[in-house]
Amino acid sequence: MADQPKKKRAVVALVLIVLLAGGGTTYWFTSESEAETPQVFHGNVDIRDVTLAFRVNGRVDAVLKQEGDHVKKGEVIARLDPAPYELAVARAKKAVGVAKAQLKLLEAGARREDIAQARAMLKERRAARIRAEDQLKRIEPLVDAGAATNQDLVAAKSGAEQARAAVSAAQAVVAKTVHGPRVEDLAVAQAQVEQAESAVDAAELNLQDTKLLASTDGVVVTRAIEPGAIVGPGSPVLVIAVMNPVWIRAYANEAQLAMIAPGTSVSVYTDARPDAPYRGQVGYVASQAEFTPKNVETEELRTSLVYRFRVIVSEHDDGLRQGMPVTIRLGVSRPAPDSSRSEAQNDQP
Repeated sequence: MADQPKKKRAVVALVLIVLLAGGGTTYWFTSESEAETPQVFHGNVDIRDVTLAFRVNGRVDAVLKQEGDHVKKGEVIARLDPAPYELAVARAKKAVGVAKAQLKLLEAGARREDIAQARAMLKERRAARIRAEDQLKRIEPLVDAGAATNQDLVAAKSGAEQARAAVSAAQAVVAKTVHGPRVEDLAVAQAQVEQAESAVDAAELNLQDTKLLASTDGVVVTRAIEPGAIVGPGSPVLVIAVMNPVWIRAYANEAQLAMIAPGTSVSVYTDARPDAPYRGQVGYVASQAEFTPKNVETEELRTSLVYRFRVIVSEHDDGLRQGMPVTIRLGVSRPAPDSSRSEAQNDQP
């Protein structure tokens, strides 16, 4: 009977030893597994596109690209009928010529013939004023005597006033012709020349805008207009997907932020190429948290506050397409195994 307590204590001790050994082994394997398991995020390739349109209206003359075609920045991808804008440029240039000619006349001053003509006109207007004033003098006593009506008097007064105004205008013409244009007149003429030249620049810009240029390298994803269509400013013509660099949008919770600092190298996997990852770097981490983004893939993050971050993939191919779901892995290096522990395990029978 005395040996039974000793046996119980031995069994309990043996159980404790087994549990401790098992717990340590489990912890070691778990830590080893965690060390070699990379942090995984899920995201999508950002959809980045630009809608191209003409700045001016007109009839579409040609659309030079089809859906799926690659384009280069600055390449002509569509054209409007340029004829109306070519005519506008020609008219604007003629207006410049007229304005410059007018300025030149003012700067040159009046000719002798112009001075003589202005003086002759003044002499004629003075004679007309004298006749009108004489007529008024004859009418006034006739009205008093009842031989003329008040209407005759009003007409005579109006004629005299008009004759005096005509003399004043003719005097101003003579003064301007003899003494040359005023500084203000020259300034106005110069401003008219500059305005006409600005109109030429605007007309040439409109003509230039009848050619639609690609604003970036990319691939045509939508061709919205066909030749012959009448379009207005801003009407979509082509939509180009921006292919380089590729941006990937993903989300992380607060505890994961330290793992995704800008510059962190990552591997990007697609379902089509699970064994050939793309290399990228974290380029941006949002400073504000978002709640329940609609496109978060994992259930754990759908009810949490998360932070959006961007992965930039510079070297890629057509296998990485916009909108495609991807898996992002942050590799964690596995610690080297303890040599003494390995030798002890090898020595066990």
